[in-house]
Amino acid sequence: MLVIMKRAAVDVRAEIAAERRELADVLDGLTDHQWDAPTLCSGWRVREVAAHMSMGFRYSYGRTALELARSQGNLHRMTDRVARRDAAVLTPHELAAALRDNAHHPWRPPVGGPAAALGHDVIHGSDITVALGIGRQVPMERLRIVLETVKPSTLRFFRANLGDVELRATDLEWSFGRGTQVARPAQELLLLAYGRRLPAVRADD
Repeated sequence: MLVIMKRAAVDVRAEIAAERRELADVLDGLTDHQWDAPTLCSGWRVREVAAHMSMGFRYSYGRTALELARSQGNLHRMTDRVARRDAAVLTPHELAAALRDNAHHPWRPPVGGPAAALGHDVIHGSDITVALGIGRQVPMERLRIVLETVKPSTLRFFRANLGDVELRATDLEWSFGRGTQVARPAQELLLLAYGRRLPAVRADD
């Protein structure tokens, strides 16, 4: 069993590295106008999302703790403040390079292991690509890993108000919740579970 668990962790790390490199390629191909375009993260442009995605690589644990203290312990307030500040001083090239150069960085969110780290990259990458209409499809194996991180606590933390809804994927075997069925591709359901609003053209159940 231990060998199997170690193998699974290695596989997730490989998917994280691939996701970061692919997203870096996407960022490198954006125009100046796209870098300033809004994303699915309310109030954040592509610049702020990219800055936030790379914060864990650029900040030590001690500096992160200091930034959190400066925001009175409010994680949402801290990440918003730091993302806006860093986005104002880092160039698009630097932000893309931060992802590519740290493809194998061991950072993970405060709660959760490697799967949560992959989820962080997948969700924020989709915040950018879906909002820009790029149409990037996250590989199914990565979606399966991230779907396992969806729990009631996930919905609460990201303020996903789904009520009595059952999320059911149309492109792989996965469902979550009970109630009125919302059937969509897994990548879209992940965004709903993580509190995002899909573009109006896709939000007409």
